[in-house]
Amino acid sequence: MRQLKGCLIFLCTIILYACSDSSGHSNIETSSADSLKEQQKIQRAFIAIDSVKKMVQTGDLVVRTGNDFTSESLRSLNQRDRTYSHCGIASWEHDTLFVYHALGGDFNPDQKIRRDNFELFAEPYSNRGIGLYRYQLDAADIDSLMITVRQLYHIGIMFDMKFDLQSNDRMYCAEFVYKSLVMGCNGKLRFTTSQLGDFTFVGVDDLFLQPLCRLQKKILYQ
Repeated sequence: MRQLKGCLIFLCTIILYACSDSSGHSNIETSSADSLKEQQKIQRAFIAIDSVKKMVQTGDLVVRTGNDFTSESLRSLNQRDRTYSHCGIASWEHDTLFVYHALGGDFNPDQKIRRDNFELFAEPYSNRGIGLYRYQLDAADIDSLMITVRQLYHIGIMFDMKFDLQSNDRMYCAEFVYKSLVMGCNGKLRFTTSQLGDFTFVGVDDLFLQPLCRLQKKILYQ
């Protein structure tokens, strides 16, 4: 039991920091050649991001792979597919594409659900790549989903440091997406959850491996 509790503490700590994996970017001294190579990589990444942006529809699941240690640790906790470390729900609003997502860590001081521009969510400085997935939902379902997403955002749901699926007043990243889809679509989507001992949680892979979810695009920044 003591070992299991230790694992759960480790899990919660990793998720807390990994869910804040996309923020600013560190300033690392490099040679001129390395700097040019990195600049070219960043330019290619933003071109790829723009190509994905043109494909996004409101209600899509957007996922990303953070390039820091905590994101690597979180990816390793996914039970079936360890590609991604964070997730959000896309929304076109007045010709601007936003991603709603639950974020913890120092980059989000008030710990409330965020609504970030797609470019910020997908930025290549602290991410290795992104993925775009779409659930097979009709227009009415998507409208209902987005009403739920925006309600949770405007309520100011805080980040869930306890990672408790039974409570709805606080949510971590995958939990926010999971509950938005379940509540917003009136139970039409059913998800597999993950287990660590007797601890039940939702992993990012539980979201995009749902049977009614389809991959639209996956890109690796290179």
